[in-house]
Amino acid sequence: RSPARMEGTVAENEILKFNLKNLFQTFSSGGVGGDILIDIGTGPTIYQLLSACEVFREIIVSDYTDQNLREVEKWLKEEPGAYDWSPAVQYVCELEGDRSRWQEKEARLRRTVTRLLKCDVTEPHPLGPAQVLPADCVLTLLALECACHDVDTYRAAIRNLVSLLKPGGYLVTAVTLGFQGYIVGNKNFFGLHLEKETVEKALQDAGCQVLRCQHSPISYTETFCISKGMCFAVARKSPSA
Repeated sequence: RSPARMEGTVAENEILKFNLKNLFQTFSSGGVGGDILIDIGTGPTIYQLLSACEVFREIIVSDYTDQNLREVEKWLKEEPGAYDWSPAVQYVCELEGDRSRWQEKEARLRRTVTRLLKCDVTEPHPLGPAQVLPADCVLTLLALECACHDVDTYRAAIRNLVSLLKPGGYLVTAVTLGFQGYIVGNKNFFGLHLEKETVEKALQDAGCQVLRCQHSPISYTETFCISKGMCFAVARKSPSA
């Protein structure tokens, strides 16, 4: 996952705000909520859970790497050296109408995250041997285009994630479009080139109805990542599936 954070460049901040606004609309007023949300490819970040923690009883976070899960754990346990997410928390509280309750929101999120699991989206059972009840919502932001090395693998990953949902459950995803990889430090990382239509068709072919698919032309700073916009989609698994 790209480490977009509130003190980054203008471009990275705009992407972060685009996702936070869409997540707010999805969870705060969009009617998506319930018992269990599974976040797939959490990365070292918690910003994507700030609206969801108000409408789910339990959040399960997951990532491919122990290092990312450890970063999340540090924040959850308020350990020294944990990343300060308070600017993002305050921004979401402002969207919700009361910036002053940001500490209350942090405490709520810490209570709501109950498990940290390993995941691999390319496996038919993405959470491995972990016993997890079918979820009301699976969330995955800016992760699959880094984990999947071709479109067929991406389409299979979407099917794998939909299998984690209850019938009628929601898959919520944000995708970097036209991705050509990204740079962290001196290291280059792979990025899968996806178009908005590819994302929509993958969701439909996995048995979901696409309720919303919002495109934005905003892109990362080119020194960090070559891309051609963002896509935020909300899809619902067939209630009879």
